[in-house]
Amino acid sequence: MIGTQRKSGHAVLIYDGECPVCRKTAAWIRENMRKDAFEMIPCQSGEARKRFPFIEQAVCMQAMQLILPDGEVLSAEKALPEIVKRLKRYSPAAALFEFPGAGLLARSFYRWLADNRYHIAHVLFPDKKKHDRDNT
Repeated sequence: MIGTQRKSGHAVLIYDGECPVCRKTAAWIRENMRKDAFEMIPCQSGEARKRFPFIEQAVCMQAMQLILPDGEVLSAEKALPEIVKRLKRYSPAAALFEFPGAGLLARSFYRWLADNRYHIAHVLFPDKKKHDRDNT
């Protein structure tokens, strides 16, 4: 596979760096990951385009991309079990993805979340500046 892994044995998570929900999720993963389990790169960065030119910007903006150490790329809900496996306390939960119907549920939930992430962000993380202006 084309692309460069900077740190051997580490997965690279490419996410929408402009989305507040995505940024907070990446921060949560960083806080809960096993030591050096991930490298995180915003989709919009030059580094993402340079190191992983085979991942198109449009694809990256539709769903997170996880590049495993062997170069395999997992997209959207298919990346979730691998992400969970690399978390400190939550790794046993990766087994839940093996239950019948788990793939369908993960795909449906992920698609809904990805399609609505900017609307969700406005609800969860309202624009503080706008709120302050409205209250003056």
